[in-house]
Amino acid sequence: MTAPEFAFRPQLAEDVARFVRKRIFDGTYAAGEYVRLDQLAAELGISVTPVREALFELKAEGLLAQQPRRGFVVLPVTGRDLTDVSNVQAYIGGELAARAAANITDEQLRDLKQIQTDLESAYAAADDERAVRLNHEFHRAINVAADSPKLAQLMSQITRYAPESVFPVIAGWPEKSNDHHRKLLAALEQHDQALARAEMSEHLAAGAKPLIDHLTERGVVT
Repeated sequence: MTAPEFAFRPQLAEDVARFVRKRIFDGTYAAGEYVRLDQLAAELGISVTPVREALFELKAEGLLAQQPRRGFVVLPVTGRDLTDVSNVQAYIGGELAARAAANITDEQLRDLKQIQTDLESAYAAADDERAVRLNHEFHRAINVAADSPKLAQLMSQITRYAPESVFPVIAGWPEKSNDHHRKLLAALEQHDQALARAEMSEHLAAGAKPLIDHLTERGVVT
């Protein structure tokens, strides 16, 4: 995988963490492999400080462990971990969607529909990077409409462990995800809190099995 341009970016440590996280979930960094701080900094053309911050962030997420005098080692990704993350996402995401259904304005709903239209175009064009970004924007817009900052913050922390960049390449997932999003939009438009909760919970829980199967085939999940 070619390293993106990291120089002069704000929130550099977060960008590095996202980069390493993607490498873990696409199998570039295998379980048991060491992520060398100096080597990664040189590859990305940045100082070691944001790289160190990123690796400590990934350690806190449980993706890396720090070995004395040896550095940071990649920990195994398990199906149980991914299922647990998916279940927690489904619960919190469902509650956020229910609150969004109560609060969402016509303007927010129009913006959300446009994001979904753009997302479907990105999927159709096989523009995976854009699809990942738009999917993130879709869910973030719902969380903003929920007007529950602490709950949205918890959701954001949990979502970091979920490999969003993988989903566009899972066979059949873009079509299934689009269908879920359309049903969710209908529930939000009706301001139906119970239905919005159910649709979001089903959507987030449904991704666990295809994700685990996909990562198992590629040797990422042990």
